[in-house]
Amino acid sequence: MGRVSSRLSTSTSPTTPTGRSGLLVRVGVQALVAVFAGYVAMAVVAGLGLWAAGAADLPGGFIAVLAAVVVMASGGKVDLSGDAGALAGTQAELTAMPLTVTLVGALVTGYCFLRPLRHHAVAGTRELLLRAATTVLLWLAALAGLSALARHDFPITLGGDTSQDSLGDLFGDLLAATDPTVGFRTDVGPTLFYGLLWILGVLAIALLVSRRTPLPPRLVRYHEPVRPAAHAMLMLLLAYVAIGLVAGIVVAVTKGHAAETLAVLLLGLPNVTWLALGVGIGGSWEGNVEGPFGLPMPQILDAVLRDGGGSTDLSTVDLSSLAAQDARAWWLLPVAAVLLLAAAFAAAVRSPAGTRLWQHSLHLGIAFALTMLVVTPLTLVEARFGLSILGIGDLESLGGEVLLRPDVWKTVGFALLWGLAVGFLGGLLASRVHRKGEVDRELPRPGKSR
Repeated sequence: MGRVSSRLSTSTSPTTPTGRSGLLVRVGVQALVAVFAGYVAMAVVAGLGLWAAGAADLPGGFIAVLAAVVVMASGGKVDLSGDAGALAGTQAELTAMPLTVTLVGALVTGYCFLRPLRHHAVAGTRELLLRAATTVLLWLAALAGLSALARHDFPITLGGDTSQDSLGDLFGDLLAATDPTVGFRTDVGPTLFYGLLWILGVLAIALLVSRRTPLPPRLVRYHEPVRPAAHAMLMLLLAYVAIGLVAGIVVAVTKGHAAETLAVLLLGLPNVTWLALGVGIGGSWEGNVEGPFGLPMPQILDAVLRDGGGSTDLSTVDLSSLAAQDARAWWLLPVAAVLLLAAAFAAAVRSPAGTRLWQHSLHLGIAFALTMLVVTPLTLVEARFGLSILGIGDLESLGGEVLLRPDVWKTVGFALLWGLAVGFLGGLLASRVHRKGEVDRELPRPGKSR
């Protein structure tokens, strides 16, 4: 009987052809589920955001715009283009990441990728690499398909004054005769390259922040020093998003413009809240806003950027400049301090009891600096649109520009200092709490056996 059981277990082991084929099928199905769930979640959030922004009324281009937003959220590159014939020149450029869509896609994909591994005591290196490679290949294949859909041309409707003078009236009929259009196309090469970096980053971060998913034997030693701080950083970012969501809902209910506010929440909420985190710790951004376009929310940020006075005179967005517009911006500092300290305390409590204070400080300092190094560049916004008619005026004269560029290294430097400080304080607070790995020691009382 023992021999029969041994043969049966051997015949279904991963080293046999049947075991390998079964593993491949199982891994393939699970990777397909992770990719499908991630893209569906992104499409739902992006679709609702575009609907709130009024994109549902676009002439035959909603699906293409939806695909473009999902591509951009996955790290892809979408190029804008215009055509007004020989009478006019157009220029359009857009660099921005809809981080709400990105965040939802990353959370869903990472969760579905890790879920099958939670039933393992130890994750095999080969199986983990197989799962990652399969997920990456399927993700890039789907991204290539979306890139093919993300292309469309819209006619430009001319009406009203297009400038401060009468150029619109003089050349409106001529431009209308040329059927001017503006459109977008996916740049497939950079899209697949950045999409590869995106999905690899999502899978790596998912493994780092997960507290239950097993690691390969060679990486088990990094579980205790790395994962508590990494998980605390994820909770910090999600806490800022949650606070921004509540604030946005309150604004939508009390201030009006509910549709526009909902569109911002569904498309670019982390763009605002993670900027608030960076500003709260002393970081800064620079940029300007010119023309009729601008940032829809918050108005205080749009007001600071419009104070630059021109494309060569950029405004600095930091705590003092925001507070000059609205004194309530000073609250960003204590909010950052409280939430960071809470994250440091949570990381220290989940760390082994033998961890020293300087190790808590170092772990959180490095984790927070790396977090801001990843998050801060994602808040970049560059949008330009220009039009010149019959060579009269440059491309910027009849267009607009929105620029918001982070000072990455300044923000990362402040994040390192904050992380070191609150990491020490968090470890100090956690020293009074019973933590993992601690054993209660009691001295034996006289006349009482051990």
